[in-house]
Amino acid sequence: MGGRAALPGGLARWTCGMLACFALVTVATEVAGWRKYQVLQALSLKRSDEGEALVRADMWFGNLTGWLQAAFLATMLLFILWLRSMRSLADMVWPQGQRRDRAWVLFGWLVPLAQLFIPKMFINDLWAAAEPTMRRRRGNPLLTVWWLTVLAAGHWATLDYSALKQAATAGEARQALRHVMLSDSLHIGAAALTVAVVWQLSGMLQHAVLQGQRGPGGTEQ
Repeated sequence: MGGRAALPGGLARWTCGMLACFALVTVATEVAGWRKYQVLQALSLKRSDEGEALVRADMWFGNLTGWLQAAFLATMLLFILWLRSMRSLADMVWPQGQRRDRAWVLFGWLVPLAQLFIPKMFINDLWAAAEPTMRRRRGNPLLTVWWLTVLAAGHWATLDYSALKQAATAGEARQALRHVMLSDSLHIGAAALTVAVVWQLSGMLQHAVLQGQRGPGGTEQ
């Protein structure tokens, strides 16, 4: 191999840090959602002193939901940039094993139906490139659990926030909030698993590139 690779360790750290921030904002939103749920429950018991509390609960929940959406977009941007950097390393180690064009790093998350399998396929190919030549295989239990959690979190979030906006009664709002809090829990789990994937795959691919630069005999080429 000619030249040394620019190893994206800093980008991996930034991505993991943004994922941690996203998880923290999700926890805060979950707490605000629980507070709003309690206020709605009190209103259903005809407590007349909860009107002002509902306004405050709505304000906190609405503001934190906005911050959560912003954190999600920032996290996705960093994650996509990290994927591009990993693809650059994979192309140095095992280019023939990468089944999708680089453009799918972005479009795989945007195209309907492709969202269900293209990102996982992309990650599988990166993981295989990072493994020793004789043990290369696409897929890993960590990647499978991670992807199922990501899909579940995305599915629940789409349904539940729509139901919350359309709720006409306090009872409907409480039911939607229960589902939103479950969705938030899935997002926290997905963020934690994504940190594990980012950290482990970054280390594996960087090690594979460095091994290739040193050559079979352990000397740098």
